Amino acid sequence: MLSAGLPLVGGDHLFLHRNNPILLSRPYKPIATSSITFRSFYSSLKELDTSSSSSSSSSSSAADDDDRKLSSTLSGSASFPPVKAAKRVVLVRHGQSTWNAEGRIQGSSDFSILTQKGEAQAETSRQMLIDDSFDICFSSPLKRSNRTAEVIWGSRKEEIITDSDLREIDLYSFQGLLKHEGIAKYGTAFRQWQKDAPNFNIDGHYPVRELWDRASSCWKKILVHDSSSVLVVAHNAVNQALVATAMGLGTEYFRVLLQSNCGVSVLDFVPRPEGGSPYICLNRLNQTPSSPIAAGSSAGRKASKRIVLVCHGTTQADAGDKSLNMLGTIQSQKTAELLLDLNVKSIISSPGIAPTETANAIARVQEAADCLGADCVPRYVETKQMKDLDVYDILNRSEKDSVNASSLRSGWMNEFEDELLTEIWDRSGTAWKSLLDELSNESEPENVIVTVGHPIINIGLLARCLNLTKDWMGSFHLDAGSITVIDFPDAPFERGVVRCVNYSAHLGRWSIPITRLAQDDEDF
Repeated sequence: MLSAGLPLVGGDHLFLHRNNPILLSRPYKPIATSSITFRSFYSSLKELDTSSSSSSSSSSSAADDDDRKLSSTLSGSASFPPVKAAKRVVLVRHGQSTWNAEGRIQGSSDFSILTQKGEAQAETSRQMLIDDSFDICFSSPLKRSNRTAEVIWGSRKEEIITDSDLREIDLYSFQGLLKHEGIAKYGTAFRQWQKDAPNFNIDGHYPVRELWDRASSCWKKILVHDSSSVLVVAHNAVNQALVATAMGLGTEYFRVLLQSNCGVSVLDFVPRPEGGSPYICLNRLNQTPSSPIAAGSSAGRKASKRIVLVCHGTTQADAGDKSLNMLGTIQSQKTAELLLDLNVKSIISSPGIAPTETANAIARVQEAADCLGADCVPRYVETKQMKDLDVYDILNRSEKDSVNASSLRSGWMNEFEDELLTEIWDRSGTAWKSLLDELSNESEPENVIVTVGHPIINIGLLARCLNLTKDWMGSFHLDAGSITVIDFPDAPFERGVVRCVNYSAHLGRWSIPITRLAQDDEDF
């Protein structure tokens, strides 16, 4: 699914703030940042004390029990070092490894190498990033990741810095086991690893907690480096931890923000005018070589319920409820083609003009899907509008010059009026509950719902899915024509697994920027 287009990093869109200097001088409204209470652990594998077991003894105090509980508690200030100028960090997971293919638990062991498929995935990522201007590359020292970094880095002259803190999660006695061996040998502990990983204890250690502490240490080293664009090549779990800790999310978000083989995630760091920890925005999550709707698991579990958040395409004017322009029409058609292989049960759109036009384009393709072969019966797709997805009445009252979906800068919501943002947030809550009610339809064991709206309402829905507050809305970015995929492997009212955010590879040369996505969800 290779296609030519704008680079992921570098050029005029490396931090869209760069072309908007007013954003660097005006007072920002604070957003939730990454000051989390982490426990202190050693950062080198050989320094870890494998003999300690006191924390798992039956005589642990109530205070110890409380200490084991998960937390993403925020304090008054963030813990990250300031950045001198806007910085973009691109995270890539390594390609498929031999132990991925065998179904072995890898952890931080270094016995596996890239498979032929993994080499091909790394090459695809190299092609995807070939025109991008990186100042530096940080890599895990483990062979599967370091090899991926070498392939992607190609002939660039800058060095690759290996850092042991970027190694995969330390899983101690679990490492090297096949899944059925782990179940047979460890029973209860293995089930806890599967169901309650943040509280999972092995050999006297809490691996996920250690990982979160290590990820925070990595960010401090990455952010103090004198660079504006950074490539980081590491692993599934550590990349999850890097995304989560950057955004201020605790260990309970482990296995919620998917990282597929060679998946690419992008984080933007923008300096505060007053100094201190930077503003942080997740620009995209888990963009890799194949379709985000391809068959596969979410965090190791099959999901029969899914919500796809579609941002309508670009419109005729800079602001207001307008029709799609030619580019927006192309974007809506390409989104419809991307969703062709999904058996969509219902399409729910904002009553706005552009969302309705986008929803109708998707519906036409869906209803024709089963008739593309001979002697087929048309598929019926329910289309309806939801008033709570409409935000143009609110956006029209904004003091901002433009809130067009095609021209939103990364982090633009940090300058949005709080009163209006609160209205949008409240509306997203009502809409999210309605969507979950729709998804819970027991007559539809496999249920896929597509929603179409303005990026700002989709950001609200994404934050609602993650059980966040209004303050986190400025921590996400969505482009016109992009999609975000949320799977529900447990139940609709349980927390969803975010398969990708701001995916736009289907737009080809019209995407801003070009990215690609993955289907493989191999465990660590």
